[in-house]
Amino acid sequence: VQLQASGGGSVQAGGSLRISCTASGRTPSRFAVGWLRQAPGKVREFVGTISWSGTTIYADSVKGRFTVSRDNRKSTIYLEMNSLKPEDTAVYYCALKEAGAYLGFDYDYWGQGTLVTVSS
Repeated sequence: VQLQASGGGSVQAGGSLRISCTASGRTPSRFAVGWLRQAPGKVREFVGTISWSGTTIYADSVKGRFTVSRDNRKSTIYLEMNSLKPEDTAVYYCALKEAGAYLGFDYDYWGQGTLVTVSS
């Protein structure tokens, strides 16, 4: 399974960005996807996750600002980020777990990461 993330970039505080993550190869029949991020000098942290059926869970730091969605026909998962803050600056990773739902860090497959930079 390969995960290709795209859509990162630079934005001013208060702006919006959408990141996409497309799964290809031997994609499981059911899978959960998580978004995680790692800022410079910090540990990787959980951002949000979406189950196969579409149930979402978010970190408190992004709740109300970020939305995870998915299009199972396209094997694509989206992270819509609004009201961005400088502290949201990080490399964002999508990750896939061969399960209907998952909350954790032990994913089966990881994307390459895409950089999001938010300037004040």
